[in-house]
Amino acid sequence: MSMILFACVVRVRDGLPLSASTDFYHTQDFLECRRRLKTLALRLTQYPGRGSAEGRDFSIHFSSLGDVACMAICSRQCPAAMAFCFLETVWWEFTASYDTTCIGLASRPYAFLEFDSIIQKVKWHFNCVSSAQMESSLEKIQEELDFQPPVVLTVEDTDIANGIMNGHTQIHLEPVCFPTLIFFNCEAPNFRMEPVTALGVLSLILNIMCAALNLIRGIHLAEHSLQVAHEEIGTILAFLIPFVACIFQCYLYLFYSPARTVKVVLMLLFICLGNMYLHGLRNLWQILFHIGVASLSSYQILTRQLQEKQSDYGV
Repeated sequence: MSMILFACVVRVRDGLPLSASTDFYHTQDFLECRRRLKTLALRLTQYPGRGSAEGRDFSIHFSSLGDVACMAICSRQCPAAMAFCFLETVWWEFTASYDTTCIGLASRPYAFLEFDSIIQKVKWHFNCVSSAQMESSLEKIQEELDFQPPVVLTVEDTDIANGIMNGHTQIHLEPVCFPTLIFFNCEAPNFRMEPVTALGVLSLILNIMCAALNLIRGIHLAEHSLQVAHEEIGTILAFLIPFVACIFQCYLYLFYSPARTVKVVLMLLFICLGNMYLHGLRNLWQILFHIGVASLSSYQILTRQLQEKQSDYGV
């Protein structure tokens, strides 16, 4: 029997289902577990990043970060580490395919229907590949789970939660240590970027230098333009906006950010427009230098990807 039976991706703030795997199970117990999973999805904002609840025959696991949560119904025999490996893989696949704007604007259930096949593919892999082939990944997740203090949450608690949603009662869940029912109060997993390259370091240095030049010129011009006509304001902004854009480019290279491509294009556009506006105060070679550094930084940002996760899971 498969260990991972059902999986879905939901929006955290309102529990809206965005995508789900194909459901081949129609027993009464499984359908009841599906109902409880939907109830939990509506309350994800009140829970930590990872959680598990075990019933008699099935377990519900979920992992949330940012706007997106992945949830799964598994058999009781499915190890927690495998379940969370699966959920993390689905989360990475989904967030790599859709940005936060698309997710936030979704207004109907299962708006990302085309992602169903990806969930199904990952689910098939985890059900069919032996644990030995995923040993390193499972060990890493297990270490994370062992490090976090467990909190009790039974599947039956979702019935109480459903009563809260309908205004019948109010309760406060306290952390309780219990070895078999776990609700992990864990921090969101860190994004791991590929190692910084020598060319990337060079782009950072040049970008910081360009930012410093823009800031110095902008402040100097502002100090001498307090009693000058408002026409100088445009020139001051033409220095300061590229300064901010250069600093933000450094941030985008060092740290992961959703919708990076859009942000990179906007920063490059601001730098190019600002330098074109400064034609006359800067000669052609200076302008080309600033635009060239910005272009190099943009290329480095876009080519420095998140560390590949699929190689660990074999998907």
